[in-house]
Amino acid sequence: MAVQPLEPGARLPRRAVKPGPMVWVLGVHGGAGESTVARCLPESVAAGHAWPVREDAGPVSVLLVARSSTAGLRAVQRAMREWASHGVPGVEISGLVLIPDAPGKRPRPLREFVELIRGAVPAVWEVPWCEAWRFEEEPSMVTATAGVGRAIQGLIDDIYPTNGS
Repeated sequence: MAVQPLEPGARLPRRAVKPGPMVWVLGVHGGAGESTVARCLPESVAAGHAWPVREDAGPVSVLLVARSSTAGLRAVQRAMREWASHGVPGVEISGLVLIPDAPGKRPRPLREFVELIRGAVPAVWEVPWCEAWRFEEEPSMVTATAGVGRAIQGLIDDIYPTNGS
């Protein structure tokens, strides 16, 4: 069964790009953590909340980023529906990075929503809450907690090819 395309007003914008970074980091909504994740990953660029589509129609690796709120998870659903309907040619989804929307345990309805989302994306990496990042203008790995460091390293290990293997 074909996935129906989104209405034009519900789609993310597109941005013509040249071959470049290994990974484009796409925040599927404002405040998702797109620039923070891009600063934490080597050879990545923040996509500016727009699908990066190569001018030469070549493949583009995209890592989605969203907050773990209802609004963030709905934005992931819309982005995946847009992608699955072949609305963004050449884009290859690496997975989704979920950034907590608040400290503490995620409420049950949101935990269930995250489990539903897991079925729509190739992989999900969850970054734990980092209190220090709330107070920084440009959060980075310099002030990340050990848990954030482990989560980001796991992401790097999963999506970047290893040298010499």
